[in-house]
Amino acid sequence: MPSIQIFDPALCCSTGVCGVEVDQQLVSFAADADWAKQNGAHIERFNLAQQPMAFAQNTIVKGFLERSGQESLPLVLVGGEFALAGRYPTRAELARWAGIEISPPTSSQSGCCSGGRCC
Repeated sequence: MPSIQIFDPALCCSTGVCGVEVDQQLVSFAADADWAKQNGAHIERFNLAQQPMAFAQNTIVKGFLERSGQESLPLVLVGGEFALAGRYPTRAELARWAGIEISPPTSSQSGCCSGGRCC
């Protein structure tokens, strides 16, 4: 299973629930990353404000920042290779990269549908 590394912009916390305004995209990503980890994914996150050396010591990340600037973060590497920049990955993307199968939602409806057949 490849390692997934997320290089976050400068943040006060990784959950998105700190400060005056909550960043819903970051809250959703934090939940998706926790879900992926619970299903066996190896995910590492690096915060520019708290771990600047992780950015400086990785040649891919350093080159990306020199070309695109920190406003282009977050940057996602999968297996050490560029996978995504400028937004956080979705749960489906994390699952695909980590080789996790997402189960289709189950229906809780009662009625004449059963066993995949409907009336």
